[in-house]
Formats: sequence, structure tokens, C-alpha cells
Amino acid sequence: MTNTLYDQLIAPHMASQALFAVDDAGQGHSYAQFAGRTAQIAHVLVSMGLTPGDRVLVQGPKTLDFIALYLATVAAGGVFLPLNPAYTRDEVGYFVGDAAPRIVVCGADQLGQMQDVCAGTDAQLMTLTPDGAGSLQRRADAQPTTFDPVPRGPDDLAALLYTSGTTGRSKGAMMSHRNLLSNAVSLVDLWGITDADRLIHALPVFHTHGLFVAMNTCLLAGAQVRFMAGFDLDAIVDEMQNSTLLMGVPTFYTRLLSDARLTPETTANMRLFISGSAPLLAETHADFTTRTGRAILERYGMTETNMISSNPLAGDRVAGTVGYALPGVEVRVIAGDDPAPTGEIGMVEVRGANVFQGYWNMLDKTKAELRDDGFFITGDLGQMDTDGRLSIVGRGKDLIITGGLNVYPKEIEDALNACDGVLESAVFGLPDADFGEQVAAALVMVEGTDADTAQIAQTIAPQLARFKQPKRYEVMAELPRNAMGKVQKNVLRDRFG
Repeated sequence: MTNTLYDQLIAPHMASQALFAVDDAGQGHSYAQFAGRTAQIAHVLVSMGLTPGDRVLVQGPKTLDFIALYLATVAAGGVFLPLNPAYTRDEVGYFVGDAAPRIVVCGADQLGQMQDVCAGTDAQLMTLTPDGAGSLQRRADAQPTTFDPVPRGPDDLAALLYTSGTTGRSKGAMMSHRNLLSNAVSLVDLWGITDADRLIHALPVFHTHGLFVAMNTCLLAGAQVRFMAGFDLDAIVDEMQNSTLLMGVPTFYTRLLSDARLTPETTANMRLFISGSAPLLAETHADFTTRTGRAILERYGMTETNMISSNPLAGDRVAGTVGYALPGVEVRVIAGDDPAPTGEIGMVEVRGANVFQGYWNMLDKTKAELRDDGFFITGDLGQMDTDGRLSIVGRGKDLIITGGLNVYPKEIEDALNACDGVLESAVFGLPDADFGEQVAAALVMVEGTDADTAQIAQTIAPQLARFKQPKRYEVMAELPRNAMGKVQKNVLRDRFG
């Protein structure tokens, strides 16, 4: 019998002595060792009563055992549910109540909170720690290093990922074996990932980017991973001479650009720099190319779909765009009920084997966002050029309607970011008695630069129609962002509204 993900990501490596990962302590782990650890944890899960379809909720530290737990859950037929360690007790309580996990795994620092949350439920609680002393890890140490995977087909669930919930209750996106594997296969081919590659992994592992895009592609290709507990500028700079790939969020690249060690010589061994999870400023793209001679490859995806599009490996990587639809993925831009003319803005919709199965326990939400023809309404506003290259101009919920006219924040942000002294900006709508909404802008200035908002307003005035020009400016030390670097405009609206 088959287990779709296990058969492709773990089974081929059972006897391989090739290097899989190197951790922060400098310890190397072979593919065979990792496969064996996956088997040990799978035995623990089954012994705890995990049956096919049961959820395993994890809120713990970034360790290789966290990754092994993900694959062990898949092997045992379960559904992996990773959570951001920053979630509060009340937030975790909602996830536990909604997903009804059979097993809950947490870090030692979250144990007290998790015991309270799980009281009165049927969930069994274990711990996972960086030093390997967690109760799950100690129990796994005594288990066999081989495991017969539980049969699971392409349409069976493999993961449940909750959205951030900035506009309401968090929604659990149901991801099948087919969803995850199809995306990994496309990306390995598109980005040319092979067993000769070595990835610098500094991303969180509770998110699609760090868990599925990064780890699934490396496992599928047999690539090496330099597995870092978190972003460490010195460690990344040092590691570039040994590695070929870096997957990061825009913040990674702005931090690298702030360091004088970022040079063509430092990056000479690197084959590819990839950015996602939040928009990459065109200025960052240009500055990185100037400093290193290498163009960052920007791609586009979301929790419900994994990756949707990517700039090409060979060919122009155009700043401000997210490239072309992945093979086997259909992307369309809809204005009202019809396809938007080329170059015009509309709602981005996507269809393909990568698109999720629906929202957990939310049939109405599923019906509202998954059309009958299989297209998923992303909530992102975008435009397609004549060549089929996609650009994202913002979230639909961030659209500003002032005096009945649509204002797309990205157009204004591009103008503001080009002003002398402006490091970055975020444009958002605030209530207005006369016009419904007014355009507001939050600015972060280059260090040591005074904010002359009157001069900035004067600079952008010739570039933008009057109704698009911000009526209010707020200068901030930094923009509010979530764990993956996305600007939280709902926070700005709440703060300045």
C-alpha cells in the first residue's frame, strides 16, 4: 500500500548515508538517520492511539525533531497542525477546541499554558525541546528505526494550517498529500534543485514557507540543509561559502544589505536567492543586485495554495512582479464577474493540484471562497501583463474606496518609497465622514533622516491623482509585521483610526 508523501519524501532515503542536515552545533545528520528518527516518532504516535485522520497539534521550538515529527505524522496517517510559538493561551485554546487534536506537542516553556488549554479534552500532551530531552523525544529514543507507513492516498489530509485571522476567526486550511507533493515537484523542477544543492534554512517551521516549500523540496531532491534555529546574520554570511540556496522573507535581504560583508565574493558559491511571504521592495531587489551581481527570485503563494507563481530561474526576474503561474497551476484575474483586461486590476484566482481541500469546520467559508469550477478566490488584487507575468497590488481588504473611487495602496507606496529618506511605507484607509475613507500613510525613515512629510507630499503630488494622495502621514520607527514579515495594515487601521 502507498502513503503518497512518505513514499516520495522519506522512503527513498531509508538507507542513504548522504548528508541531510547540519544543525547549529555543527552536528551532521544523514538521510538514513533522519528517516530512522521519523520512524521512531511515528511508533510513539501510533502507540498513543493516533489513527488515520487524527490531528497532531505542535507548538514547539524549531528543531530537526520538529521536522521528523511532521513526517512521522504523515507516515502514521495523521494530520500535522503546526502553530506559531508566539500564539497566546486564548489563541491556542481556539485551535485546540476547533481541531480537536488527538496529540498535542509543545515546548517546555509552553507546558503550563498547554496543560490548562488541554484540560477537559481528550488530547494527550507531550514535550519537544532543543536539547532532545522532551518527553516525546525520550520515548522515541527507545523505538525501532523502521516503520511501515499507514496507507494514505493523494486526497487524504496531510496538514491543517490556520490562517492568521486578521479579519475574523482563524480558518484551518486542509492540505492533502496531493496538494503538498504536487507543489514540491513543481518547485524542484522550476528552481533546478538537486542533490548538489545546500539550503540555508533560517525560516520558521510553523509556516508554509519554511516547512513545506523549504523542507519538502530538499527532501524530494535529496539536497542538504544547513538548519538554523532562527535568523542569524553572522551565521548566514559565514554559511554562504558552503551553500547554494537561501529561501527568505524580505527582511532577510534588508538585513543582509545592512552588512558590509555582503559582496560578490561572499555570495560567489550561492546559486539562488529566493524571497516570499511578503512583498519585496523594488529598491531592495535593485540594491541586492548591485551589491552581489545576483537577482533575487521572488515568488507568490499563500497558506491555502502553497506556491502559485514564480519568477523564472533562467530569464528576467522583474522587480515588483511575482512571475508566471507554476506548471499545472492556472491563474486568472477577475474584475466583477469577468476576466480583467490585460494590465487592469482584479481579484486573483487560482486552480490546480496545489489548491487546498477547504476550511476545517467552515463549510460556508469554503463555499464562499472556492468556486464551483475549482478556482480559489485568493483575496489578492493583481494584474497580468501581455506576457502572462503576474503582479500583486495588494489585498482586497486593503483596497481604499474614497469618494467612490478605488485606490490601490501599492501604487502610492511605490511613489513614497522612491522619496529621499523614506526607507519603507504602508498605505491604508481610515474612516472619513465626507469620503467614506481617506488615504493615510505610515512612513519609516532612513536612520538619521528627518521626516519632512510636507516635502514628501510635494514630491509625490505630480505622480498621483489628487484623490490618491495621502491626507495623513504617520512616522514610525518600524511597521507592524507578522512572523513572516507581512505588514499588518489592520494594526495600522486600529492604531490610527
